[in-house]
This record gives sequence, C-alpha cells and structure tokens, in this order.
Amino acid sequence: MYATGLVCANCGDTYALEARYACDRCFGPVEPAYDTEALRRDLTREKIERGPHTLWRYADLLPATPAPNALPVGCTPLLPAPRLAAELGLRELYVKVEGANPTHSFKDRVVSVASAKAVELGLTALACPSTGNLAGAVAAQAAALGLDAYIFVPADLEREKIIAAAVPGATVFAVDGTYDDVNRLCAELAYDRPWAFVNVNVRSYYAQGSKTLAFEVAEQLGWRLPDQIVAPIASGSLFHKVHKGFEQLIDVGLVEGELPRQYGAQAAGCAPVAEAWERGDSEIRPVRPNTIAKSLAIGAPADGANDLAVVRRTAGAVAAVADDEIVEAIGLLARTTGIFTETAGGVTIATLAKLAREGWLDRDACTVAYVTGDGLKTPDAALAHVEPISVEADVDAVDELLGYVAA
Repeated sequence: MYATGLVCANCGDTYALEARYACDRCFGPVEPAYDTEALRRDLTREKIERGPHTLWRYADLLPATPAPNALPVGCTPLLPAPRLAAELGLRELYVKVEGANPTHSFKDRVVSVASAKAVELGLTALACPSTGNLAGAVAAQAAALGLDAYIFVPADLEREKIIAAAVPGATVFAVDGTYDDVNRLCAELAYDRPWAFVNVNVRSYYAQGSKTLAFEVAEQLGWRLPDQIVAPIASGSLFHKVHKGFEQLIDVGLVEGELPRQYGAQAAGCAPVAEAWERGDSEIRPVRPNTIAKSLAIGAPADGANDLAVVRRTAGAVAAVADDEIVEAIGLLARTTGIFTETAGGVTIATLAKLAREGWLDRDACTVAYVTGDGLKTPDAALAHVEPISVEADVDAVDELLGYVAA
C-alpha cells in the first residue's frame, strides 16, 4: 500500500493508519498521506486500465485494500449531454451519473473505502448518521460483508430512503432533530463501541472514496482534466476531495494541466457555504435547513471552509438555488438526457443552469456536472412533472386529444 499513515492537516503530527477521529495535539482533521515518489515510479495508466471495473482499479491511490465479497462500486457512466449543453449554451458538457452505483448514489464510493478499512481494523459493525443516501449504502455494504449495521437518520427523512436502509437488515433509528443533531449523537456513540461509524471514526478513509470521482472522470476523458466542474456541497467532503483527486493525479504524473475550476451547488434553504462566498469571507455560519433537498441539508458542513478555499484557489464560485428551481432542473435533466435524478442532482443542474445564465462558466470549456443520486429516491419532488392524460381505450379518442389526422 502506498498510503504511509495519517497526518494532521493543521499541525503535521503523524499517526498509523488506524481508526482515529482527530489529532491528539490540536484536534485537527487527519488525512492519509502517500508515498508520491513511489507512485510516480510504479503507477501507470496501463496498470490502472488493467484493474477491475470498480473504483478499486485506483487501489494504489487509496488507503485500504478491497474487502472480500464487497459490493462492486464505481466506474459509473460519464454521459455526454449535447442537448442539455445546447439548452444552456455550453459547447462540451458531461454528466457523471452516480445513480448507476449499487444503491444508486455516490455514497457507495465512500462506504466502499470506509468498510474495507473497517474490515482491516477488525471493527464489528458499520454505522452512520445520514441524510438518506449514506444509510442505504452502509446497510447494503454491511449485508454484503456480513456485518451488523446501525443507521441514525432525522425523523423527517423521506420514507424511500429509510426503506432502502431497513430492507438489507440494518437497525434504523429515527432521531428527533436535524442531521446536525444526529451527527452529534453518533460522535458520542462512536467513543466506546467497536463500530465503524463510516463518517465519524473512520472518516479519514471514508472521505478518500470521493477522490475516485476525479480519477474516473479524468480516465473517461482520455486521461485529461475537465476545465470546470459543478458539484453539490452538503458536508463539503465530496467537493473538497474531488479537488484532492485531480491534484493527486497531477502529482503522480498520470495527467497534466491546470486544476479544474470548481463551482459549488447548494439549496437556498441550506446554503451556509454559498452565503459565506457571497459575503466574501471564510466563516461558515451554521443554518437550520429548510429545503426539499434533504440529502444536502447539513447546516454546519464540516468541510465548508475547505470548500471555500478550493473555490478561491481554482477561481470558481458557489451558488444557491430555490426549491422551485431544483424541481424544474430535475425535469430539464430528464428531458434532455433521459437521466432522472433526486433533489441533490436537481441542485447541481439548477446551479449549472444559473451559472451558465449569469456568465460564470466558460461556454467553450469542457464542463462536468456531478449528479450524485437517482430520482427514485425522492419521487415526490418530481410530481409537478407528472400529468397523465385520461383517455378512453379508443384510437379516435387518442387522435382527438393529439390533434392527429391520419394521411
């Protein structure tokens, strides 16, 4: 393994690759470090291309080894979207379709890496606080690995997402409170249980799974970097780690060029990062979520400050969109690509449209939009697009409604 240990992002203290919340000295976040020189020497595009058709083709760039019998995750389509591009006035647009993962969201990626590390460390169960997609991913991967699963969600979560966690056999707790309340509860529970809370005590490994969203896009584009990307921000980990992924590819010599400009997408009803961007400062002021995009409803994003740093480093921006824009964008994506996305994807596409309309995006650049989950997870949000026409079982009745005249 080319991962050499954990390093504190604040003070630089180092630790073994263990289950660790934070640095002992300064309580800063810890992240895996890699032997970059060895990777530059040993890792080639050809080696990656000979690997499995899962995210583990990038195992040398990850801090764990794949667990036996795990669900295969990753290598999702990068779909050219010419009709959507034409609608928005863009020349080259691709949609990364994360609904093609086993539980139909990008959360399968982070759980794949976290669960692999949990097995290595001998932890006896998978657990998580979740706004929905993570719950299903943890439950499914735990079932595949033969581990117990404990899921904690806000009590008002969409029923479809609770079902997806319960059916594989997870124990689901509906907590009276917001996601931030759920997260605090799990942080306390993680102290004295031999469980892998995937986004708490093994978060250092969990977060690394999002880098594969960058690795795959570069490979799928013929080992080139996109010029600009649009991605959702919830906790902020995905947005930050996609940047790290592109950066790592450059560092180890697999690609050349400038880092993509990154544009963050948030729902107006929960937009602490977008609000900080608008103010022009780095302070993330917590908010109480009020949006249909529940999978992005994290009022105190742990990586919000990191996301702002990425946006400023890459000359990007962060924008927020209203619930009605989200619903409209779900329909726009479906009508122009055939892809039905959940509300988080609606946030991404609505933000993409807003940025294009307001002139933030380079219209001639290669653009990638990350659509992180399937629309069947939040079907009620799309009801505005459902208008079936009542008709008798008669050809003439159909023709009359269509105004069709036979030749």
